[in-house]
Amino acid sequence: MMDERKEDDEEEAWLQLRPVEPLPSQCCGSGCSPCVFDLYNRDLARWEAARASKDRSLLRGKESQSCPSKLNPETFLAFYISTMDKLTKDTYRVRFALPGNSQLGLWPGQHLILRGIVDGLEIQRAYTPISPVNAEGYFEVLIKCYQTGLMSRYVESWRAGDTTFWRGPFGGFFYKPNQYGELLMLAAGTGLAPMVPILHSITDNADDETFVTLVGCFKTFEDIYLKTFLQEQAHFWNIRTFFVLSQENSLEQLPWSYRGKTRFGRLAQDLIEELVGSCRRKPFALVCGSTEFTKDMARCLLRAGLAEDSYFLF
Repeated sequence: MMDERKEDDEEEAWLQLRPVEPLPSQCCGSGCSPCVFDLYNRDLARWEAARASKDRSLLRGKESQSCPSKLNPETFLAFYISTMDKLTKDTYRVRFALPGNSQLGLWPGQHLILRGIVDGLEIQRAYTPISPVNAEGYFEVLIKCYQTGLMSRYVESWRAGDTTFWRGPFGGFFYKPNQYGELLMLAAGTGLAPMVPILHSITDNADDETFVTLVGCFKTFEDIYLKTFLQEQAHFWNIRTFFVLSQENSLEQLPWSYRGKTRFGRLAQDLIEELVGSCRRKPFALVCGSTEFTKDMARCLLRAGLAEDSYFLF
């Protein structure tokens, strides 16, 4: 009887150590690797091997059990909020502190995964830092909030000094100076985010002579993010910026500096062909926005003569 009870207790102890399968809400849906389900399957295989050999030390695998100090794709790290600025009625620029003068360690345009908990439900979403990759002691993220979004509720509860949890980096685009003759950036809304650190990288490097044509798509003039930054970038000899506003219809309502580079309506085939044709060198396109926007732009770019290996979809 004593042996049977001991075996039952050991079995219960092993079951308590079994990894818990993630909920669908814990997947950010951005296709990052490793996904939370990849990590679960890895930990489950590790648990099954440890249980079969009755060796709990195998549960640790090869990773150190000490607290990680550097960003990595598998483990969430804590970063506290230093400032939180409201750019529009529903979008924030949030600055997070890094220890000392350390750097985040991302390539321009790579993204991170944010973890939040709302009503006891864990959720994860992908966000791209907009700060320069060589920024020391901080990183910044552009976050749009939606009325029915769970992560939006979490973000809108933030205050300076709060702690947040991130893992990464993720992303398959790795920019190198002078890799392309010209970058054609097509961004809708917060899809502007990955373009910002790439722009920083180009204009901060005097040896990088890449041309850039950036097209930002927004509903109204007031919805344009980072106006000052974009205006400053447009002063560089190799940078052009254009805007497409879907809910504006009068140039007279815009500042003079925007009237010559703003179109109304939606970014469609005719304008894509005009943009591609006006590029000063052979363009490589970068596209970021909603799923619908990304699919539309890919189709338009192909019809405008770009090959499938001549654009990247974030």
